Amino acid sequence: MTTVLLADDQALVRGAMAALLGLEEDLEIVAEVGSGDEVLEVALRTRPDVAVLDVEMPGLDGITVAAALGERLPGTRVLIVTTFGRPGYLRRALEAGASGFVVKDTPSDELAEAVRTVARGGRVVDPSLATEVVVGGPNPLTDREREILGQALDGRSAAAIAARVHLSPGTVRNHLSSAIGKTGASNRVEAARRAQELGWL
Repeated sequence: MTTVLLADDQALVRGAMAALLGLEEDLEIVAEVGSGDEVLEVALRTRPDVAVLDVEMPGLDGITVAAALGERLPGTRVLIVTTFGRPGYLRRALEAGASGFVVKDTPSDELAEAVRTVARGGRVVDPSLATEVVVGGPNPLTDREREILGQALDGRSAAAIAARVHLSPGTVRNHLSSAIGKTGASNRVEAARRAQELGWL
């Protein structure tokens, strides 16, 4: 029997996945959580074979949780199941130690098979995203550029961002200028949105 933890902030989606996977005779849902902050504590208690994680959740995101599980529970394999089929997310998830990455419109029988494959130590990656990652190359943004662009998403000024990240406005402008160039955008908000769409943030 393969034990599974499900983490998704949308109760309806989480419940549907639990119901579908629960129909499989060899899979047992041992926990369901609605935020990234809950995953590690519940996983340490239930020790699932596979953690099925959404990317965008309240608190910690699924990619951060995948890395934390790799450190604290190396025996638990991670399968990312997300609405956001972005190549940047796939690359970051694999770098964080996830064993699989599929989108939520994957048929239920394929999802169940993905859980089994990951539990056996295999890897499952959405083929179209894998192609995009190879073609698109790595995330060109530095950690600092990602942090600053994340602050720019809602249109904050360089001065406001500087106050939040404890840097001088000039330094923030330099990072923004570099990120704008790397994303091919014309301003900081467009750069932030483009980076988000690509899964770089």
